[in-house]
Amino acid sequence: MSSNTKFEPQPTSEPAEPVVPDQDLVKEILDQMELVYGVDVEGELFAPWEQFRVFFMFRGEAEQQVLSVRAFYDRSHDIEVKYKLLEVIDDWNRRTLWPKVYTHAHDDGTLRLIGEVQILIGLGVSLEHFVSSTVSWVQASIEFDKWLVEQLGSE
Repeated sequence: MSSNTKFEPQPTSEPAEPVVPDQDLVKEILDQMELVYGVDVEGELFAPWEQFRVFFMFRGEAEQQVLSVRAFYDRSHDIEVKYKLLEVIDDWNRRTLWPKVYTHAHDDGTLRLIGEVQILIGLGVSLEHFVSSTVSWVQASIEFDKWLVEQLGSE
């Protein structure tokens, strides 16, 4: 191809209109995944597992609206193992795209982990992209829990 030849891809079909995801769309995705879910007292949608919960939280207004998907892992860790725990989750964060995991210190001196990923949805997103992302985020949250148990050697 010469340097003055312009390549212009030809669309094979009309692109789908973007959608602005909402809680009902996430519920549909969770139904398709055959997952149990609920809505807490604050109106937040969540899917529970034995050792963690994944929340789907819509934040912001109009064009700045974000969907934050957060996994709250229930296993508590003593503050004394924070350095080791940080080494392990840093390894996860370097090697994976999501969820990004961080520690949260509780008043009783224990640490718990939170995994998080966000997507800007205010102007709309491709439905296909949103569905595949949401499924991937849930699967990755489950995989992190399994991986963490393997790394720490405890259930």
